[in-house]
Amino acid sequence: MLIAVGTDLVDVARLADRLARSPALARRLLTPREREATRTDSLAARVAAKEAVLKALGSALQETGRETPAGWRMTDIEVVSSPGTPPRLVLSGVAEHTARSLGIARWHLSLSHDAGLALAFVVAEGT
Repeated sequence: MLIAVGTDLVDVARLADRLARSPALARRLLTPREREATRTDSLAARVAAKEAVLKALGSALQETGRETPAGWRMTDIEVVSSPGTPPRLVLSGVAEHTARSLGIARWHLSLSHDAGLALAFVVAEGT
């Protein structure tokens, strides 16, 4: 059962500039494992995925008439991947608790980057 969708678009050069000017930003946005990615377009796609998840959760909360919980952290949403496998989402903390309380059992993720832009599309699926 479809619960919510989310999408986001990130300008790769703009993110690279912000990360260069504020190294602490990477620690607020990305998990240690995500920061191992060396290509800025891959980092931008991960940031877009996090924003897309937050949008999906926000939509699902609104549909159920619930308030947005305090304590969101971008690092509670992680994009993980292994060579030869598609990227997937792993949630923890407030994001995971919120997703579970909404009945979200599975996330589908699609990432793309081209022409200086990174796109993420997520689908939250219930049981």
